[in-house]
Amino acid sequence: MVKHPRVAFIHDWLTVFCGAEKVLEALLEIFPESPIYTLVYRPENFKNTLISKHSVHTSFIAKLPQAQEKYRLYLPLMPLAIEQFDLSEFDIVISSSSAVAKGVITGPDQLHISYVHSPIRYAWDLQHQYLRESGLDKGLKSWIVRWMLHKIRLWDTRTANGVDAFVANSRFIARRIKKVYGREATVIYPPVDVNNFCLQEKKEEFYLTVSRLVPYKKVDLVIKAFASMPKRRLVVAGDGPDFKKLKKSATPNVELVGFLDTVTLKSYMQRAKAFVFAAEEDFGITPVEAQACGTPVIAYGKGGALETVINGKTGLFFPEQTVDALVEAIGLFESHRQDFDARFIRQHAEQFSRNQFRQKFTEFVSDQWKKFSQGCPTHL
Repeated sequence: MVKHPRVAFIHDWLTVFCGAEKVLEALLEIFPESPIYTLVYRPENFKNTLISKHSVHTSFIAKLPQAQEKYRLYLPLMPLAIEQFDLSEFDIVISSSSAVAKGVITGPDQLHISYVHSPIRYAWDLQHQYLRESGLDKGLKSWIVRWMLHKIRLWDTRTANGVDAFVANSRFIARRIKKVYGREATVIYPPVDVNNFCLQEKKEEFYLTVSRLVPYKKVDLVIKAFASMPKRRLVVAGDGPDFKKLKKSATPNVELVGFLDTVTLKSYMQRAKAFVFAAEEDFGITPVEAQACGTPVIAYGKGGALETVINGKTGLFFPEQTVDALVEAIGLFESHRQDFDARFIRQHAEQFSRNQFRQKFTEFVSDQWKKFSQGCPTHL
């Protein structure tokens, strides 16, 4: 038995500092000496983060043309690339995976724990949605992409056998893991920096949504809903491929402010009367950050939001991703606005803190390593 197991992390790609990268940073706080392996790394986007202080090893994809900006074009090569990392010197390998990281090759004397943000969304249950939104639902190119995703699914299923223990970021994703891989997963919610978001009880007369501006986030739906409510003000924070299109469609009561620095974003979250969240997310960190400010959340009632928002207490759900459903939910919120207690909302958010995450994940790894070292199976 190794007294101090050597630990390595493997992450899909490090191109922007978003939710999955915040999880990785929290994991690095638990194992501060551990190196990181990833397909592609853009260090300029990780300044002043813990990730920038670690040794980061990249794959051959990082050397290919335009890989840092258009890495997704190399999806067919990613399974091969992830399998080329030699992690045989480590006792514990922790993969942080929403795509291919869990497919890293490990041996029988290595413990592989996979923290799954989601099985590959565009290869499994969201395939048809992604094809439609990418304009790839018809034609020869569509069939090429469908064949490629078919091969990815076969590989993804096979590599699940190399994982000793799965951790899911929500019960929603645990169900996906069970459906796709036939495996049980322990749920450990992602860390949210609730201590960096201050409670503010006095709210101003605007709604807020914060998101990367890509189709599946459904920001266009939120903008359309507020277009039908010209007396209600909406602020849209975030950047992405759809920014120009969304800005062009915005009515005078909708303001797109683009990417915001952390201090400015916190200020908007603290002052907003409510936070609007229209996507079906695996977990969704931003709604928890909003609640940490004492700001209620109006969310699509599916996915991770069902686990982070208490309907009628810390926010409201709308049942369908339609303009009418969202407008109705906002009307209901307006008529019951006085029922939402900012202090209670803040208290609810505290259960998703970084300290809670570190404690639970540390205990999980310790327990799994103990069983593994004693020769006990970590799963059946």
